[in-house]
Amino acid sequence: MAKAKQSAAPKVDISHYDVVLAPHITEKSTMLSEHNAVVFKVAGGASKPQIKAAVEALFSVSVTGVNTIVTKGKTKKWKGKPYTRSDVKKAIVTLKDGDSIDVTTGI
Repeated sequence: MAKAKQSAAPKVDISHYDVVLAPHITEKSTMLSEHNAVVFKVAGGASKPQIKAAVEALFSVSVTGVNTIVTKGKTKKWKGKPYTRSDVKKAIVTLKDGDSIDVTTGI
């Protein structure tokens, strides 16, 4: 019996879409793309290994590092009434040289 052919890309699991929510496109994040890094909004409970596995599976790239930032929600006022913005967790994903992700296109 012949061996099953194994693909180089990791298998995409439906839970990967729950980890990586959206690209975070700002002036600072586009400047990071010059250094082979991409910024994503991720789930609040996502760990660095989960983020790495999700990005590698969804985009078929090699990740060399993941740094995370939690931005606490500010208290603002709208029509005189205070409210609090939601907390946002961002991940700065550094890619291997030669790999790239075009965040302007969909998955």
